[in-house]
Amino acid sequence: MRAAMRILICLMVCPTCAFLVGCGGSSSSSSPSPTNPIAPSATNVATISVSGGPLGNYPDAAFASVTLCVPGTSTCQTIDNVLVDTGSWGLRILSSPVLTLALPQQQAPDGNPVAECLTFVGSYTWGPVQTADVQIAGEKASSVPIQVLSDTDFPAPSGCTSSGFPSADTLDTLFANGILGVGLLAQDCGNPCLASYDQYFECPSSGCQPIDQALGQQVTNPVALFATDNNGVIVELPAVSSAGAPSVNGSLVFGIGTQSNNALGSAVVYTPDDFLNFTTSYNGQSYPDSFIDSGSDAYFILDSGLTGLANCPTNSDEAGFYCSSQNFSVTNQGSNGTSGVVNFSIANAATLFGNSDNFAFDNLGGYSSTSAPYYFDWGLPFFFGQNVFVAIAGASPPTGVPPGPYWAY
Repeated sequence: MRAAMRILICLMVCPTCAFLVGCGGSSSSSSPSPTNPIAPSATNVATISVSGGPLGNYPDAAFASVTLCVPGTSTCQTIDNVLVDTGSWGLRILSSPVLTLALPQQQAPDGNPVAECLTFVGSYTWGPVQTADVQIAGEKASSVPIQVLSDTDFPAPSGCTSSGFPSADTLDTLFANGILGVGLLAQDCGNPCLASYDQYFECPSSGCQPIDQALGQQVTNPVALFATDNNGVIVELPAVSSAGAPSVNGSLVFGIGTQSNNALGSAVVYTPDDFLNFTTSYNGQSYPDSFIDSGSDAYFILDSGLTGLANCPTNSDEAGFYCSSQNFSVTNQGSNGTSGVVNFSIANAATLFGNSDNFAFDNLGGYSSTSAPYYFDWGLPFFFGQNVFVAIAGASPPTGVPPGPYWAY
């Protein structure tokens, strides 16, 4: 029996604001019916699947396989059902029994082990920072700091638990074997963690205390450490019918403009602001805190008072989603002035989930907030039927390809 859930895997705040955004110029476009080619197998292409996840109960979640190795060795483990998340950055893997590989523990200068607390929308992850060589498809990154999710290796400090959110450090709370954060940034904290930001901790036996964390020691988007194809990704998923589909396969393509299979082409570039958001306008109102996030399992938009949709009952499996149907036409605008119309639909979640075999929906929706500030979270339904580019800030793109950060579609 599938349990419906409302999951948003995206960072609650963006501490890394020490970059300039902009690709120059402005234009407008209307979202056409996409041709949506799916890249076939290649060294820079990983297969992704929307199929319910390891527990068979996770709608609208795209999963990939990731191979981890003890650095510099051939002692490796391949982990499947890792959530592909464009709303975060860095690799996070559940500890035993999912991770059986013994990876080197990162240590602070005084020799104490390092752990991390990362707050997402509605949950947090906690656990030690360890180091692994990471391989996805034919791409490799060496000595990547990753987070191993565990509530037991070290007691979580009050600075982590005081958010009031539950931890997502087990399979029963994460519904995935890990998170592959391939979003807009290279490090998951950036310059703020060069001075204590209560995200990284050293953990002597007396208890964990916040520490400064250098950029090279922070949990890192592994794509940024690939030898090539390291300036971003493309998430490619086929279109699905309005009733949904049991499963679909697509591609996670590494690099933008670095090979013949990842050209930007006619995709329109939308740059974010310093807080990694852009503006969605609906019914004459602008919502500047909006973003694109494959780790969210629905369109999460506004609330019922602004959409006119009915919330699903709070005591139902569909709680948090919308239980009525409506068509929408909105406009997205990037900080670079580019704008484009997006037409989409939200269907009754109870009707969609009535077919327990289906896990891929392009019209699943829920409310983003019950009070201001409201926003549009363009979750995985947005990705079906169009290729979405995610460019990493600070990467060196090929000639003729704009530098990140940006989304393009």
